[in-house]
Amino acid sequence: MIPRINPRAHGPYDPLGEALGRSVPIGGGLPEDTVVAYWPGLDSYTLDDEQATWTVTQWAEHLEDPLLEHPFVASPHGDRRAIFHLDVRFHPDDRELTGPEWAEAAHRLARAAGIEVPGETSGCRWIAVQAQPGRLDLIANLIRLDGSWHTPPAEALRHLSAEARRIEQDLHLTPVRSTPRPQAVTRPAPTASAQLAAIITQLADEQTGPLATVRGLIEHTAHQAARQPGAAGTDTAHRLELIARRLYAVQQDLDDTAAHLSAPVRPQVAAAPPAARRAAHRSP
Repeated sequence: MIPRINPRAHGPYDPLGEALGRSVPIGGGLPEDTVVAYWPGLDSYTLDDEQATWTVTQWAEHLEDPLLEHPFVASPHGDRRAIFHLDVRFHPDDRELTGPEWAEAAHRLARAAGIEVPGETSGCRWIAVQAQPGRLDLIANLIRLDGSWHTPPAEALRHLSAEARRIEQDLHLTPVRSTPRPQAVTRPAPTASAQLAAIITQLADEQTGPLATVRGLIEHTAHQAARQPGAAGTDTAHRLELIARRLYAVQQDLDDTAAHLSAPVRPQVAAAPPAARRAAHRSP
């Protein structure tokens, strides 16, 4: 098992689409047993007569609700990327797990990531999706029910890797062989152009750059506007989507500029002077 923590997202739709291997549809239920586990507090929020199978959109709205209920809560860095996404890849030779085994692995990984705390009633909403062979996705909202922001521990990936090894042993799965670390290569100090390219790359970064943050907020607002009744909501959502596309084009232009600055400059080679013609010596 190889766990990977993805960059935090503004909404649950993209992580859900990655977990399903397709875009999130507007309606339609999920295949049976696709959501193999979820936060324990969900049972107290649902009624016995509610439908047994939720649509993908309902699961997405369920994960998104804390963002709407607490509109001013932000991370310690001041952003609102509250959606945590963990994907775990299993070995291709692993057997197919049963439903209870998927659920056990999901709960153990949620606790290792610090998303689920046993006995806590005001924690984070999360679900575990098993929709693709050999893959388990954990999606959570880091805004807790009490309105506070949950920051996963800095050692979360190390805890997840250790727990993954224990799950492999307990469920008799194929362990991942450790690979030797590559030797460190001494690199020369960056040039002024390389430093400028690094700054521009940071501005245009799709995960942590400021333009990506603004674009994510615009796309999130477009999703909300599209749900409003009437043509005004649809028109507003369309305008916001066009603005988001223009921002994405700006990011691409910045990426091209950074690549141009990073390209090595080839020194011009002076043309060799023509060889002097040597006069042939003739005897008198």
